[in-house]
This record gives sequence, C-alpha cells and structure tokens, in this order.
Amino acid sequence: MTAPAAQDPRSSRVHRFRDRYGKALEVLVGALMVLMAAEVTLGVVFRSIGHSLIWYDEVASVLLAWLTFYGAALASVKRAHIGCPEVIDAMPWRMRRAFAIAAQLVVIAFFALLGWVGASILPILATDAMVSLPWIPMSVVQSVIPVSSALIVIAEVLHLVDLVGAREPPAAPGGLSLADGTH
Repeated sequence: MTAPAAQDPRSSRVHRFRDRYGKALEVLVGALMVLMAAEVTLGVVFRSIGHSLIWYDEVASVLLAWLTFYGAALASVKRAHIGCPEVIDAMPWRMRRAFAIAAQLVVIAFFALLGWVGASILPILATDAMVSLPWIPMSVVQSVIPVSSALIVIAEVLHLVDLVGAREPPAAPGGLSLADGTH
C-alpha cells in the first residue's frame, strides 16, 4: 500500500479560508432572510390592523436587493451559478482548463469594474436619503454594490487559485470538473 500524496499546505489553507468565508456569507444571507421575513410579517400585521407602516415597502425592497447581492456572493463561493458544463466537458482537458481560467478572469474583471463604479457613485448618493426613512442615506443603501462585488471577486479569486493549480485528472471519471468554474 502506498502512502497518500502529501497535501499542499497552501491549498489546505485556501480551502479552510473558503470554508470559513462561505460560512460567514451563509450567516449574513441567513440574517438578511430572517430580517426580511420579520419586516414583511410586521408590515402585514400592521396593515391588517389598519395602521400601515410608512417605511415597510421601501425597506422590504432594500432588503430584497441586499439579499440578492449577498446571495450572489454566497453562490460564487459555493460555485452555484448557472453554467453550461456539457460544452466545457466536451473539450480536451487543456482547453477546458484554459477556458475556465479565461472565464474566471472575465468574471473577476466584470465584478472589479462593477465594484469600482459602485464605489464611485456612493459620494454622489451621500446627499440623497430614503424617502420613508430620511435619516438613512442612499449611499448606505447602495453600498451593497461595491461590497458584494468585492465579496464575489474574493470568491472568484479563490476558485481561480484552484484552477491555476489544477493537474490533469486521470482518465477515469471523478477528476476535477473545470466546468464548475464557468458562469
């Protein structure tokens, strides 16, 4: 019996970080879901007794947007975005790897640009506020764009590390699926 190959300590650190990062995003998304459910329930209860909350609709919209953006970051960590693995799996291994790396770089570039543009508009929005809660600046509401973009970039870079270090799998099925890295 042969000894198992030594695991790259750098790789295990990356995987441990990705696991902790994913758990933190799960907590954030879960908290946003609970908060949104509580806010919607509160709004329905108050509306049913004839005392509608003036801030209910606007806050529910903001929470849904935040849930969507932070949920996208969680999906990036979990590799749960829509892909087309059949096309990628039909390619030879070296081409699959090159395509997956190129796709990762495009995704990273897009979210880096989105984050930069999102951050650049925050000072412009600093003078605007929510309609129903005028003490909350729109820059706080819209901060979800650069923050979630940065979170997605981190998740995509973690996957890129795996792709760059990937070795050609054995001929038997069960090797690294490079199609998991394409969005």
